[in-house]
Amino acid sequence: MLGTVPRDWEAYYQSEPGPQGPALVVRAYAGELPPGMVLDLAGGAGRNAFFLAARGHRVLLLEKSQQALLRVRDLARRQGLGVHPVPFDLEDPREPLPPGPFAGVVMSYFVHRPLLAPMAERIVPGGLFLIEGFGRAEAVRRGRPTSPRYWEPFELARPPHGFALRAYGEGWIALAHRVWAVWRRL
Repeated sequence: MLGTVPRDWEAYYQSEPGPQGPALVVRAYAGELPPGMVLDLAGGAGRNAFFLAARGHRVLLLEKSQQALLRVRDLARRQGLGVHPVPFDLEDPREPLPPGPFAGVVMSYFVHRPLLAPMAERIVPGGLFLIEGFGRAEAVRRGRPTSPRYWEPFELARPPHGFALRAYGEGWIALAHRVWAVWRRL
């Protein structure tokens, strides 16, 4: 699927093989999360949620796709892991975000900038906000140079009030231009 973004997420999750490995930033920084529940924004089939749950975190996974939610619910039950899928449209401003407190928040390959600043009040001091996605260079490569669904250069290197930058990177990884950041809650 490299180079394309699904247009029909329900069809995608019907045919997708299931959770793959976690995002690079999640794999690299999960060990720095304090104990507690983690919020997974637009968690899809649960690749990050199941990785974190296997390491002892309970995970609240918010997702719009009903097909993905069914898959996550079934897999969590079969594996006996603390992954709790919740139907949620993160782009609907009328839906109130869960208040927390959370040990961390994961936002992987989903871009919705209005969610960034409100996360500081939902994460415990010392908790992490782990973000990974495609950068603007990837948008250009895919023929979508003005799409808002990609991170701008150095955008994630400037965390909003309440966070300090713990780590940041961007570049070509696995044939795609990716951006990642770790923000620590002050």
